[in-house]
Amino acid sequence: MNRPAVCFGSPSPEHDISILTGLQAVRALSDAGNDVIALYWSKTGSWFEVPSDIEASEFADGLPRSAEPVELHLGEAGGFHRIGRRGKQTPMNISAVVVCCHGGPGEDGSLQAMFDLAGVRYTGPSRSGAALGMDKLAFSGVMEAAGLSSLPLYLVTDELSLEEPGPFIVKPRFGGSSIGIEIVENLETAQALAQTQPLLREGAVIQRYLSDAIDLNISVRTHPAVTLSAIERPLRPEDDGIYSYADKYLRGSEGMASAPRELPAELPAHLEGQLRTLASQVVELAMVRSVARIDFLWNARGLWVNEINTIPGSLSWYFWAQEGISFSQLLSEMLEEAVTKPVIGFRTDGADGSALRDVGAIAHKLA
Repeated sequence: MNRPAVCFGSPSPEHDISILTGLQAVRALSDAGNDVIALYWSKTGSWFEVPSDIEASEFADGLPRSAEPVELHLGEAGGFHRIGRRGKQTPMNISAVVVCCHGGPGEDGSLQAMFDLAGVRYTGPSRSGAALGMDKLAFSGVMEAAGLSSLPLYLVTDELSLEEPGPFIVKPRFGGSSIGIEIVENLETAQALAQTQPLLREGAVIQRYLSDAIDLNISVRTHPAVTLSAIERPLRPEDDGIYSYADKYLRGSEGMASAPRELPAELPAHLEGQLRTLASQVVELAMVRSVARIDFLWNARGLWVNEINTIPGSLSWYFWAQEGISFSQLLSEMLEEAVTKPVIGFRTDGADGSALRDVGAIAHKLA
């Protein structure tokens, strides 16, 4: 059985961009001859099956009319099920799911944990890799602990005190893109934003803003072998501002694939070698699986690991197009990796009832 699915949407600020990535993947797999299932995860958290030839505009005002509800079951008989007449449910027999959910629960490990509980094979990061990649503070801490060059990152609290002067860049601690990122002149402004900006209320992090730093990104794929792409240099706005969400996704008709960039970037040989060495280390430390993008900052004073995007926009296919790899081939190899790996499950070793048989009444333990 080899019937792939693609899931997209999710209750996330990046819901709309996820739809674009998902529909691109559905169309590429369909054009390559696959009988692909399109699974839409709505803003309310419900699952739907939509036609494989659906257009993005049909999602603009909410749930498309053609959407049919499906359910994701957890446990031994887990997986996606269609809902028929009189509520009868039929398994959908999916070989693996291409995860195209950016940000939120689709990229923070929540969806991955659900799929693990349901016995569903999927592309992209594991639940642990997704959780680490989404938590900027934890990811920065892992890089620092391993001795990799990274800019100091701090959790914004009322008690935080910084000796270094501004300006600073403030980011949501948990977030998969550039949404919610702001440049501030001082720590006090950052602390105020952490209390009032909705995207920062779950946690905000702060680091020194380097106005002269250049963004450098590289993609990695882990199947059929761990491979690093050419390096890209995204082109910032002319006013030297940050590389924003709009710059990434809203400048062209193909999302991030049409954002302005220099690819491959023209770099000194020693710098390219240093970046590739760092990227290889990040792959191991961050448990990278499938396709990811690793972002760096560079100026005359150094090269730093910035962050990782475990489910990047357009699944980073534009990196691999430079090397003659089509989107359908990239997706097929991601699915092949997901199918050939064992389902990630949970173990109950040791839970044999020994601790329960002679314990006596629970009331006695509360006395």
